[in-house]
Amino acid sequence: MMQIFLFLHTDAEGSGLATWVYNGRARSPYESGKTAMRRLIKPLITFLLLIAISMAVVDPALAETRTARNDAAVIEYQIDGKGPAVLMIASLGRPASDFDELSASLVAAGYSTIRPQPRGIGGSTGPMNGLSLRDLAADAMAAAPHDGPIIVIGHDFGQRVARMVAALYPDRVESVVMLGAGGKVPMRPGAGEALRAVFDPTLPPDKHVDAVRFAFFAPGNDPEVWRDGWYPAVARMQTGATKASRVEEWWGAGKARLLVVVGLQDVVAPPENGRLIKDEFGDRVTLLEIDGAGHAMLPERPKQVAAAVLNFLKPQSK
Repeated sequence: MMQIFLFLHTDAEGSGLATWVYNGRARSPYESGKTAMRRLIKPLITFLLLIAISMAVVDPALAETRTARNDAAVIEYQIDGKGPAVLMIASLGRPASDFDELSASLVAAGYSTIRPQPRGIGGSTGPMNGLSLRDLAADAMAAAPHDGPIIVIGHDFGQRVARMVAALYPDRVESVVMLGAGGKVPMRPGAGEALRAVFDPTLPPDKHVDAVRFAFFAPGNDPEVWRDGWYPAVARMQTGATKASRVEEWWGAGKARLLVVVGLQDVVAPPENGRLIKDEFGDRVTLLEIDGAGHAMLPERPKQVAAAVLNFLKPQSK
C-alpha cells in the first residue's frame, strides 16, 4: 500500500516547501515539472479533504450558548443543528459536555440538540437546596423550544430527570432515551461506597480514579477519560432532589416511547431495572443491553450508543 506523508521545511529566505514521500522516497515538487505536479495534486487534495472531514467529526457544528430562566434559576445551555429537538440531560454531578460526541452524531443525522448545564456548572445558577426532580425537570424544559414535540435523552441520573420531564409534560415529550436505568433495583455491593468516593475531593488522584473505575466503568474499560468533570456540590443537590421525589412520580415517563439502554456490567444501576421497565410497559419500551458497558456507557461505547439512539429515533422523525 502506498504511504504518503507531507513534510514542510523552510529555506533560508523563509519560504515553505512541501515534500511528499512515496513509499519512503522523497520527491520535491520541482523534481520533474508537470509529472511531479500531477503526482502532488491528487494526494494533496486527498490530504486536505481528510483534514476537513476529521475537523467536521471533532467539531461538528459550532454550538451557540444561550441562557434561559426558571424562576430564580438561570440555565445555560448549548444548542446545535437544525431539525427535531433533542434535549440532553447529563449524569450525576457531570457537565453537559459528556454529550458532545452523541450530539455530533445527532446533528449530522439532521437533529438539533439542546444541552443544558445543571445548576452549579458553567453559567447555570440558582438555589441548590430544597429542590425536587420536578424543579430539575423545569430547569431542563426552560432550555427546550417553547412549542412542538421534543425527544429527551438522559444519562444515568439524567434519565430520572428525563422521565420526570416526560411525566410533567406528556403532550410535549414524544420519546425518552434512557442511558442507564436506575430507580428500583439496589446497587451492587460496594457500588454506593464507590459512588460517594467519586465526589470526595480529599481523595488522592489514584484512589479517585479507582472509585470512578468501580462505580462507572466495566472491567477493562479506561476510566481516565472521566478523571475530571466531577462537581460534588451539584451531585449533592441532585441527590437531595432525588430523595425529595417519589419514584412513582417519574418511573413511567408519562406516555412517551422509551428506549432503555443498559450496560450489563453496570453496578450502580443494575440492568434488572431495564427489564422491569420492559415488563411493566411492554410495547412502549425498546430495551437494549450492551455487554462491556457499565454506568458510564457514553465514553465506554459511544458508537454503539449513537447507533442505538439513531435507529430508535429514525421511524418517528420521517
